[in-house]
Amino acid sequence: MSAAEQDGDRSLGKLVAAATADLSALVHDEIALAKAEIRQDVKRAGIGGGAITAAGVLALFALPVLSFAAAYGIHNLGLGLAWAFLIVGAAYLVLAALLGLFAVAKFKKVKPPQKSIASAKETAAVLQGVKPHPRTANGSRPAGATVTRSTV
Repeated sequence: MSAAEQDGDRSLGKLVAAATADLSALVHDEIALAKAEIRQDVKRAGIGGGAITAAGVLALFALPVLSFAAAYGIHNLGLGLAWAFLIVGAAYLVLAALLGLFAVAKFKKVKPPQKSIASAKETAAVLQGVKPHPRTANGSRPAGATVTRSTV
């Protein structure tokens, strides 16, 4: 470093270059941090998804065993074995019907995204007034060309 730079008399160009380099390093560090956080979140989500899948498989394997246990438990209360299995099967059908009704009620509440549709219509209305200008061979606008649009 020269004596002038040590005294704080660096030129504007050097100050801008230093600020640009610092800003670039900061942006790169922020991107690296975001990537690391995303990798960690994806790893956690993968482990959680695997655990949920394993729990679902185990619950699926347990369902027939518990069904047989319920049917034989009802049979031990004095009903015939056929009636016991019929009661367990009917209970599953009632549960399925209730879940189906719940799902239908939730699906009926699904509506189109009104705010997004209104915003898209507004954008389309604004863009209808835009007059395109010719572009040069390299894809840029000629000097002095501006985009005009009408007010809504």
